[in-house]
Amino acid sequence: MIRYALSCDADHAFDGWFRNSDDFDKQCERELVSCPFCGSAHVQKTLMAPAVSTARSKEGRSQGESIQAVPQPEPAQDATPGGETAMAGSPPAQQPALMPVDPKHRELIEGLRALRRKVVESSDYVGREFAEEARKIHYGETEERNIYGETSKEDAEALLDEGIAVVPLPALPDEQN
Repeated sequence: MIRYALSCDADHAFDGWFRNSDDFDKQCERELVSCPFCGSAHVQKTLMAPAVSTARSKEGRSQGESIQAVPQPEPAQDATPGGETAMAGSPPAQQPALMPVDPKHRELIEGLRALRRKVVESSDYVGREFAEEARKIHYGETEERNIYGETSKEDAEALLDEGIAVVPLPALPDEQN
């Protein structure tokens, strides 16, 4: 994973994590990278200090010091080619530290957050088994209930073609950083 310091055309600064440089370029071309403050898709990399490994940090690792990675959310924001998510889905997220400045934008984000929270609270999380579980429910193979999880764009389209209603949960700006 690569972390880039980014900015939008309104000079808002934020970070983004990408699998590699090509993913960043492809996602920007498809306008899938947007500013969490204003929503602008005109995003560019900015200068940032390189990560430098010191002799002391290498020494600590060689003596058995563990290195822990912070788990990144499953790409409900996975904007890699073909990886769009039809039902957003990770268990409820923490409240964001940053909010948009524009009161109307803030109100919209809060409304979407409330909608998402209500869906999550009243549904079972089925993870990557969403398409399979939705079919089981639709065809009466399992109990009828509300579910949410992840699926590919292709699987979501196939579900719709079968007459199975699916609705994407909104990916909110604070969930994309």
